[in-house]
Amino acid sequence: MSQSPQEESPVSASAARTRLYSLVKLTEEEGRTTVITKHKVRALLAPLDRFPAARKTDAFPAHVLSAAQKDFGDLVTLAAKGEPQVLLRNTTPVAVLLPADPASSALSTDTAAHTGAATAGGAVNSQGNQGGSTPRRLATLGDAMSALTGGPVGGPTFGLPGLDAATGGLQAGRLTLVAAPPSVGGSLLGLAAARKTALVDRRTVLYAASGPNRDDIFRRILSAETGGEYPRLKQGRLTEHEQEVAHQLVRAGVGDLLLIDDGTNLRAEDIADTAPHMEGLALVVVDRLQAAHSVRLPLSGDRLPDASQVLAGLARDLHVPVLAVVDSDDPTLLGLLDADVVVTLTATADPGKVHVTVTERDFGTIGSAYLQPDLIHARFLDARAAPLERTDSPAGPGLSAAPGATAALELAEAALPYTSGGHRGIPAALTRELAAWRTAVTGGDQDALKEILPSLLQAAAAVAQMPDTHEGHRLAAALRPYGTPMSADAADTTQNTGQATAAGAPVQAPADNGQARDDVAENEEDAEDHLAPGDEEDEPEGHIFPALKILKDAVGRSKMHPIKVIRKEERDSGPWPLITEHMDGEPRWVHPDVTATRVPHIRANGKRVRRDQLDVPDSFGEGVLCLIDRNGSFPSACSGVPLAPNKLLHTGPLDAYDKGGAGIYLIDIPEWNRTDMPHPLGRIIDRPDEEGRVWVTTPHIKQLEKLVRDNHLAAMPAIHDSWTGKYNESLFKPFYEAIRKARTELVQVGGDPYKAYKTRLSIALRLLWPKRPEQKSPFWRPDWRMSMVAEASVRHWTVAFKAVQEGHTLVALRNVDQAVFWTPPGTPPPTYRIGTGFGEVKRKFVQSGETILEGDD
Repeated sequence: MSQSPQEESPVSASAARTRLYSLVKLTEEEGRTTVITKHKVRALLAPLDRFPAARKTDAFPAHVLSAAQKDFGDLVTLAAKGEPQVLLRNTTPVAVLLPADPASSALSTDTAAHTGAATAGGAVNSQGNQGGSTPRRLATLGDAMSALTGGPVGGPTFGLPGLDAATGGLQAGRLTLVAAPPSVGGSLLGLAAARKTALVDRRTVLYAASGPNRDDIFRRILSAETGGEYPRLKQGRLTEHEQEVAHQLVRAGVGDLLLIDDGTNLRAEDIADTAPHMEGLALVVVDRLQAAHSVRLPLSGDRLPDASQVLAGLARDLHVPVLAVVDSDDPTLLGLLDADVVVTLTATADPGKVHVTVTERDFGTIGSAYLQPDLIHARFLDARAAPLERTDSPAGPGLSAAPGATAALELAEAALPYTSGGHRGIPAALTRELAAWRTAVTGGDQDALKEILPSLLQAAAAVAQMPDTHEGHRLAAALRPYGTPMSADAADTTQNTGQATAAGAPVQAPADNGQARDDVAENEEDAEDHLAPGDEEDEPEGHIFPALKILKDAVGRSKMHPIKVIRKEERDSGPWPLITEHMDGEPRWVHPDVTATRVPHIRANGKRVRRDQLDVPDSFGEGVLCLIDRNGSFPSACSGVPLAPNKLLHTGPLDAYDKGGAGIYLIDIPEWNRTDMPHPLGRIIDRPDEEGRVWVTTPHIKQLEKLVRDNHLAAMPAIHDSWTGKYNESLFKPFYEAIRKARTELVQVGGDPYKAYKTRLSIALRLLWPKRPEQKSPFWRPDWRMSMVAEASVRHWTVAFKAVQEGHTLVALRNVDQAVFWTPPGTPPPTYRIGTGFGEVKRKFVQSGETILEGDD
């Protein structure tokens, strides 16, 4: 028989001693296995993948290579007897000596007996257990048949009908792995199973939290049960309804059924030690196994295969289901973890659906399902229906999803963020109708639903535009089966054709609602991508301001040899899919006591747009609205944008921010309890992942560090992942100097030359990251673009915060260039410098309730 290409021919112990370093190198780099012979015994020099537990150096005898070479013969003898010997290079395991003959191996997880007589259902001693040890119990076919035909086992489930049908529930004695890349929602399935088992089935759950802490877990449960937004709950801002549900959960004894271990340095062995002491244990959830190595997390990196073995043994020993979440769907890693069942979550082209595939070790794919992600509320919904509240939930009774009732249930669920007071942005009349609708749905009162529907639709028809948020979009979609609410664009079209409509009525707008697309001002601060074919070409000779030429020259002069374009084949992997426009951190905020209304406005050119009206309460005292308009927010930021000119490398979790690096970072959302200023991260916090974490660029990391130093934040948030390169602030500095000089000259000239300057400046900055794939550009660096915008947002926020600290009242902070204060007439906050240059502002005063004009209005 020919030798396997991955296995060396047998080598004597004396020869192996001489060649030990080269044999170990083959084992380490190529996965070779070598048979070592010594007289009549044999051992294997094997890679660590053959025996993952060897990576844990304190579990087995370990020897550095120099010492192992001296005693190699003795080590071979010990390994042949079934005592693994780990070989180290310095302190790192690189190979392991294992027994070559199965009969002598004590390592197999299959402890089935060797040959021996036994009656059915009786005991048998293996040949290796002749020393009077306890005989092993063998099950008969009749035992298995009784278990199978004795009716439903009633084990834990996820509480999601489609997924439960695909998995058959969580089986006792088996390790089930939920595999999902970050941001897809794997941890939420672990939470769903824990909620269903503890809150509904009233059975005990051990929740082993390696990553989230107990406060995070309870906030997620509360968010899922009430429909409250998880980011808001993380800041400790609960509505009365949410507080009542929290008290109900406590009164229902949930704390005695859902037991959380969030201690530091949590290991699989700790979980296995704790579980046997829990009376009536029905489910173990491990949230989560982290694919990337972290010195702070034992359940991470190359320690995962060993941990998986421990968890699988725990499931078998206690005959309970163990559900572990891993933040990766890498097939190689999943193969090493070797779970009984793997539930893999995959994002689809439809952001409202996640595909779930269920595979079993011995049978391959056994089922699939679709789930509807509702990450803002820390949960998944069954894709076939959107349940309101479970009838058996401690949070209160609800209406079951009967045929024909799905639309009513979805509307009631979509209304909850507004009826609970957690969100603003719709008129009070519509809020009242939606609250009545929820009450009728919860009580199953069909007559009341029919009576409420006409007035509800009338109130919805008066809304010019639903809030531009996840909740607003969901509410609009839920109303659609009953008659689609009119959008702002539709309202303008109707008015232009002379048709009567109620859409022109003022509508209270949400605090985070940005400018509509047709509101965009034609200036360099515009963040929309209005690029056209040909914009990527250099300006002709003699152009008033060749912005693109200047930008290309500035980047080309850098001694750091920047990578201007990421290749197309690389854009769907690495850090690039993680970067979104929401990382700009624009505030888009209105003071919670101020009423913001979007009203129609006709520009001088006849274009219909919508603008803000801000109504300030009497409690603010006498004053006027002071409008601050920052000059050149984006180009000003170019004076010092912290970014990485070269390729971003995966640097994983960090114990602290490294000032020598720049890039993107996955962090927890820091708590911010002030109501007189928006959150420092702006709208970034509106799109957290299922763990309540967000990706940010270097400007926001530096901003948070400064707030911690100045005691405005308690501590820096943990950095759970990162992609970084070498830090640089001067890449755009020559570009900044050129545009500052040009602005100083052209702002005095005005007219067409100044408009041409603004247009080419805007195009050049947008070309850093063109949004449409077909748009050509000399650049494709999303991280550069978002770092520049984030730097502008940070500067905008910082100056406003300084004014608030000096006692001024901030009414609104919008986009990256507009701030509104409540001040005495003619007295802007002195923290701003009035002028036409970069770093300076224009100011204007209007009365409360007046329309706030923008740009070229």
